Amino acid sequence: MCGILGFIGNSIPKEIFLNALNKLSHRGPDGYSIWETEGVKLGHRRLSIIDLTDSAKQPMEVYDRFVITFNGEIYNYQELKIELEILGCQFKSNSDTEVLLYAYILWGEKCLQKLNGMWAFAIWDKQKKELFLSRDRLGKKPLFYSFLKNEFIFASEMKAIYPLMEELKIDRVTFALAEKDNFCYEATEKCLIQDIVRFPAGSFGIYKNGKLSISKFWIPLEEIISVPKKYSDQVEEFRELFIDACKIRMRSDVAIGTALSGGIDSSATICTMNYIAKSNSVNVDWQHAFVATFSGTALDETEYAKTVTDYLNINSEFIEIDPLKELNNIFKQAYMFEEIYYAPTIPFVQLYRKVSEKVKVTIDGHGADELFGGYPFDVNFALIDSLPNLFSFKEIADAVSNMYLSPTKNYTNKLKFALINKYPWLKKISRNHNIQKKFPGLDFLNSRLYASTYLNILPTLLRNYDRYSMMSGVEIRMPFLDYRILKFAFSIPYDSKIRGGYSKAIIRDALKDIVPKKIIARKNKIGFNSPIDMWVKKREFKEWLSDEISSSDFVNSTLINSKEVSKSITELINNKNVDFFSGSNLFQKIIPYFWEKGMKQYAK
Repeated sequence: MCGILGFIGNSIPKEIFLNALNKLSHRGPDGYSIWETEGVKLGHRRLSIIDLTDSAKQPMEVYDRFVITFNGEIYNYQELKIELEILGCQFKSNSDTEVLLYAYILWGEKCLQKLNGMWAFAIWDKQKKELFLSRDRLGKKPLFYSFLKNEFIFASEMKAIYPLMEELKIDRVTFALAEKDNFCYEATEKCLIQDIVRFPAGSFGIYKNGKLSISKFWIPLEEIISVPKKYSDQVEEFRELFIDACKIRMRSDVAIGTALSGGIDSSATICTMNYIAKSNSVNVDWQHAFVATFSGTALDETEYAKTVTDYLNINSEFIEIDPLKELNNIFKQAYMFEEIYYAPTIPFVQLYRKVSEKVKVTIDGHGADELFGGYPFDVNFALIDSLPNLFSFKEIADAVSNMYLSPTKNYTNKLKFALINKYPWLKKISRNHNIQKKFPGLDFLNSRLYASTYLNILPTLLRNYDRYSMMSGVEIRMPFLDYRILKFAFSIPYDSKIRGGYSKAIIRDALKDIVPKKIIARKNKIGFNSPIDMWVKKREFKEWLSDEISSSDFVNSTLINSKEVSKSITELINNKNVDFFSGSNLFQKIIPYFWEKGMKQYAK
């Protein structure tokens, strides 16, 4: 995991390029290097995880022709290395970078189909004078690019492109869309800064003679596979896939850990790591659990996380999130984060900052909700979409039972979670009704989950967690998002996911012998969020907000209506009955100002 930067052109001196590269030092605190030839500069900031020696340094060159700068991990690099050695490749390092480079040299763009991992990389071919770019199937690793006259720039984050641009201008159309819907733009090429473009996930591109052509190598709807018809066989297949996905992600030359919540996803991940370690099939320091706590609030999951850490008897660190420690860092965090999102960065940044003191890598449970029906709104809306004009909203809500105990009752009180398997009449209608499908080959629930996975929620969350963790130089690996599991998840029917009164049923059934029973049976979903309603009741927080909305920067902000926002904030901080949603609404209104002030202070 690293930060990459490239420039095709002659107008940027090396010292300016180095300054731009060092804007990514948080992504690669272990060192840097620049490779250059006439008209080409490639830069790399290194986070050393696999092969810590200088043999694995980047940019890496072979055959005096191909040069790579790479951000990410190829988890199946050991298997690919054996295959490449049989074909005659001779390796000088134990790195996945060298494996990736030779894979491209031998197989070209077809190598992407063989890769199991997360990546954004660029390879310069000195002979053809062309640049090959690629980003992984889900876009876990970021990649941006920009054209300046007849020159081309690419980077892991937009902030590394800023110093190479003549002027920074906000794309106000995209910004307005992002304010209305924080999840609407990450899966597109749109960016908040004019003239910077987001390279698409699941794609590769070739830049040559001033032009960039982009093609898709991953088309999810073409990746539906044959799965066993019997649910018990599906359970067994998922178990094998998930165990292997965790196993290859435990490959590391540094200590690894888990950001643990006590929910089924992160618990399944660390318990599977424990299962693998007991079989003596890995040799890595993995027994580190990190838990963000919010004492005295409805968001605190300490009880469940402790159930898991006690069950595994492993090292654990419970990190009390304190917003007061971050008030002076809010604008820097907004600049580092780069995007607009309704939730404050504070708890996530504090968590991964603490993680970085012990490990460089976490293996976390992201993606299970989107793939296997963990969000109540996905299941609820999927059910409604499948039963048009047959029942009223109230009839559907009354027909099903409440499954989620969210931090506030308002979250699910209008429509209860659909327990499809518990109500045969719903199951029958769901199967027999002529559903209008948005995505060919997918049933009514998988169509909804497809949108969450590829179009809105997951792309945004992957982006967010990349920024949260990499601010402190921590890499997140996600076994649920192994591409083999992506294929599997959209090939099994809805009733393998919502079953017997449980969401994500197949995960629970597949891992019930290695995860504590209390966690397997847990139905309430809290999620990693911020108890903003509690924060705004703190005197120091109120004082800081009051001072900020009185400042000239706030009054002169071009991204908010300062009078309206100031009025809303004043009313809120004087309200003794602030709830979670009103607190979140406050932050959604003020975050554009945080972003703007952060850009003015740090994007120089």
